[in-house]
Amino acid sequence: MSFEFEPVRDVRVSKNMRIVDLIKLYGEIHGFTAASLHRAANILVEGIKNSDTKFLAFTGNLISTGIRGVIAQLIDRGYFNVIITTCGALDHDIARSLGGTYLKGVFEADDIKLKEHGYHRLGNIFIPIEHYGKIIEDFTKSLVNELVRAKKRWSVSEVCQEVGRRLASDENSVLGAAYRSGAKVFVPGIVDGAFGTDLYVYSQFTGFELDILNDMKKLADIIFTSKSSTALILGGGISKHHTIWWNQFKGGLDYAVYVTTAMEWDGSLSGAKTREAISWGKVKSTAKHVTVYGDVTVILPMLATYIVDALEDTLD
Repeated sequence: MSFEFEPVRDVRVSKNMRIVDLIKLYGEIHGFTAASLHRAANILVEGIKNSDTKFLAFTGNLISTGIRGVIAQLIDRGYFNVIITTCGALDHDIARSLGGTYLKGVFEADDIKLKEHGYHRLGNIFIPIEHYGKIIEDFTKSLVNELVRAKKRWSVSEVCQEVGRRLASDENSVLGAAYRSGAKVFVPGIVDGAFGTDLYVYSQFTGFELDILNDMKKLADIIFTSKSSTALILGGGISKHHTIWWNQFKGGLDYAVYVTTAMEWDGSLSGAKTREAISWGKVKSTAKHVTVYGDVTVILPMLATYIVDALEDTLD
């Protein structure tokens, strides 16, 4: 290890400082999360510029929050062209695009009373029961009836494209943004949620079939034709693992940024740092990579602002 390191600099903030300038300042502050956030911003800008395949992976809980709009914006702008997420993300995207109103709640709420008053709770997000299940159920019934008129057997990514087509008028819809930009959406855990369960229910009456393995072929084609790949992975679970799992077949990601609140001490995949993926060949040993510890709803708007400024100079 070389010991020729740059000195830490004391910094000062100024009135009306832009977020972009603040992240640059983090590079001088260097301490702890500031250093990893600064590094993440620069890795993503370089990766998006240099990669033909750009993965964005995220967990469903994020789509229940206002961060949904930022994720849709990044996809709309073409910064990411392969989306890997969960059925929960589809559930919330459908419900919110079709009029479901999610409310600002508190973590300390009494869940028994919430149930009595007709609310689901997702952390500090409250979801009126009538703004969730029935909306998704009615949408899925109509969707399946339309899909089977064209053909019986559909891949998950094809279904996601059809959902996106129907939600495209909502500028904050994640699936709508993917449809508008041509990004591919993969949901490996499609049956783990309301939308997937409703697909099963209506398949019993319509002959609709879901071909899960077809998406494996599509991902393989993407991976084996990819020259360079970047991934921004928000949270953990199946969307994180599916992204890095497939990238091992091309020798690993070239650029990787994780944003997580999970710790690595228990050996969980959600808490595993980018460096652990190197041992599996899921991130290249030569890759530029970093793990940022923090809440995505705080970290992502800053990263997104920096990316947009660097790549387009303006933010809508």
